[in-house]
Amino acid sequence: MGGLSLWHWLIVLVIVVLVFGTKRLKNVGQDLGEAVKGFKKGMNDEDRPTAQLPDESRNGQQQTKADSTQRNDEQPR
Repeated sequence: MGGLSLWHWLIVLVIVVLVFGTKRLKNVGQDLGEAVKGFKKGMNDEDRPTAQLPDESRNGQQQTKADSTQRNDEQPR
């Protein structure tokens, strides 16, 4: 009684495609996939010591620290 059958899911899928369109759903899927890849890469980079990271990652970490100190200096009074 509370479960949804295959037909219910097909109807929901058709409604979603009609509302959003296939192009927009494709873009959402790509964005979600890139976000998952970035998250996995970030988790793997976090486990490695800084000396093993590529130069881009080390520079990014140094810039982040510099940006945070600048933000602290720019606080309104």
